[in-house]
Amino acid sequence: MSGITRRRAIGAAASAAAGIAVVGAARAAATAAEPGAEAHPGAAPDAFDEVYLGRRIQGAPSHGGGHHGAHGGHGAGYSVRIDGDELHIMRNADGTWISVINHYEPQATPRALARAAVVELQGATLVPLAPPASAPSSPSAV
Repeated sequence: MSGITRRRAIGAAASAAAGIAVVGAARAAATAAEPGAEAHPGAAPDAFDEVYLGRRIQGAPSHGGGHHGAHGGHGAGYSVRIDGDELHIMRNADGTWISVINHYEPQATPRALARAAVVELQGATLVPLAPPASAPSSPSAV
């Protein structure tokens, strides 16, 4: 006879559901407590400029030209800088934000994303992304 009973399976499922609900509530409370948290996912995040763990982090809507302002989607018209260097960011469909530093750790706001990147960098300099260099072309024969 199997060691698991219907009662144990239902109890385990109920415990898992309760755990997920607690984690979701805690995450929602953390998002609401975050300075600059958005009123709703479609709202533009607030601008910020602060020193966090000795690093200057800045974020503001970006307008028009530039890599992020030109595309619909990636930075969603928002730019984040750490000590003056651009942090490549992307907004997810659920309204969370990720960066090249924290690609698998979505954050609720660009400010939280910049702070998480500073922690992850551990004092290292942010190296801006650059397009790959094209292979040198040989001069054409005339």
